[in-house]
Amino acid sequence: MELDDGVFGLLVNEDVIWYAINNELANKRVGTACTKDRGEVHGSNAKPYKQKSTGRARRGDKKSPLLRGGGTIFGPKPRDYSYSMPKKAKRLALKSILSLKVQSETLKIVEDFSIASGKTKDLVGILKNFLFDQRTVIILKDDDPLIKQAGRNIPRLSFLSYNRLRAHDLFYAKQVIALEGAVKNLNAFYNAQGEVK
Repeated sequence: MELDDGVFGLLVNEDVIWYAINNELANKRVGTACTKDRGEVHGSNAKPYKQKSTGRARRGDKKSPLLRGGGTIFGPKPRDYSYSMPKKAKRLALKSILSLKVQSETLKIVEDFSIASGKTKDLVGILKNFLFDQRTVIILKDDDPLIKQAGRNIPRLSFLSYNRLRAHDLFYAKQVIALEGAVKNLNAFYNAQGEVK
């Protein structure tokens, strides 16, 4: 099958791939870690002992971060780690990864198929020569729920639609299997007018 050089034959841009993967990982962070500072810790506000003449350090209350049970100094608070990445840069990163997979000969193209039953054994029968004990990604030509249902019990196998690729999954996949229809859609989708090549 003929592959478009504007999608599968680019010079690999490692920098933009790194940024795209880190962007996806940052957007997945929940950011719910929370600690209490000295103003939020439960405890008395009374001064534990007088200021002078004891020879000890000055203490305003028992909630000092220096004491057991006190607050945390500069601890994490709930925050949003997500940030946006330029659309053209993200698409360039995905095209670079696809080109990398072609250069490393880890991209395989198979005929279009469907799993009408949605059963795992039917999918394994079709992909028996491709499913190994390694991370595998299948690129679909559309969002087919039955194929995804059939493959959800297969370890280290994930599915991506041609228009919703993930840089992290693609880059770390040991092999990428693309349907013929998905390749045609990729050629058209990533070669839209005004696209960075």
